Amino acid sequence: MASDAVTLTIPGPGDVERVVKLSNPDKPVWPAVDGADPVTKRDLVDYLLAVADPFLAAVGDRPVTLQRFRGGVTGEEFYSKNPPKGTPAWFRTVECTYPSGRRHPQLVVDEIASAVWAAQMSTVTFHPWPVRADDNDLVDELRIDLDPHTGRGFGDVVTVAHALRELLGEVGLVAWAKTSGNRGVHVYSRLRRTHEFLDVRHAVIGIARELERRMPELVTTAWWKEERGARVFVDYNQANRDRTIASAYSPRPLPDAPVSMPVTWEELDDVAPRDFTIRSAPARLAERGDAWAGLDDAAGDIAAALRLWEADLDRGLGELAFPPDYPKMPGEPPRVQPSKKVAAHWPAAQERDPD
Repeated sequence: MASDAVTLTIPGPGDVERVVKLSNPDKPVWPAVDGADPVTKRDLVDYLLAVADPFLAAVGDRPVTLQRFRGGVTGEEFYSKNPPKGTPAWFRTVECTYPSGRRHPQLVVDEIASAVWAAQMSTVTFHPWPVRADDNDLVDELRIDLDPHTGRGFGDVVTVAHALRELLGEVGLVAWAKTSGNRGVHVYSRLRRTHEFLDVRHAVIGIARELERRMPELVTTAWWKEERGARVFVDYNQANRDRTIASAYSPRPLPDAPVSMPVTWEELDDVAPRDFTIRSAPARLAERGDAWAGLDDAAGDIAAALRLWEADLDRGLGELAFPPDYPKMPGEPPRVQPSKKVAAHWPAAQERDPD
């Protein structure tokens, strides 16, 4: 049954107050699981208000894609890049250019009232770009998604994450970890704003290949799932323009309403992927503080990581496959699933545009 709307007054910048109308606050966003109550829209809003400061530190001043659901997380899923109809006048936007070359405004979540309004508009997960709004061509976050393939679990991902942290330190970058909210780990590093997306992609590929050399039985950079085996995939394509990862502290559309939670490297060994939920994360944050405090003060240079890429070029290793919706990119291998490769057609396939 629909519940009455409530009007929230939320502090904004300076002495400004924002008014956000929350319709149907008791409407379930996550269904009941194992006898627990469903997680409602009001629960989601209360969570965002409880984690406001570290959430905004992670998502603020960046173009953001909203992952939205009609009828809760079991309903229809869609993504909003353009500002939705009815976006408040106080919600900042920034013009973004996409791989296709088209441009349009995208939302920037600079204050917690903006996130609350997005939750009212059925947003569950916030996906910020790894750039700042004033120049969204220069990347300031290196993000590496460690994704366990068939036969590997969270413990394997944690092992790889620690090795990745060591490797990043060797190339002059400080690593920070968070749970993905699902089965993986996201490793971040703050960057000086000196390079654009393709350079950062190449730095990530250089890092990923070196990690694969060090841990060949556990790590893979294979884009095609049929080639990954029982290993942890280093998803280098998350470094591309218009590719995003769920923000730190962002809820995920999975059972029990998990969130993507920053943790210290010492904590990472003792946590499980679903330890952090909308209901449990605020208390842990209040008890232990933000595990990513200090991230902005640890910006590094990607020059040494780019040297890993350049060394691989000297070894004869070149570009890797781009996402399927990208235009054909210079030096890219054919986007042909290996099991469907026809040797006689392979040279011709190298010259064709992708589907």
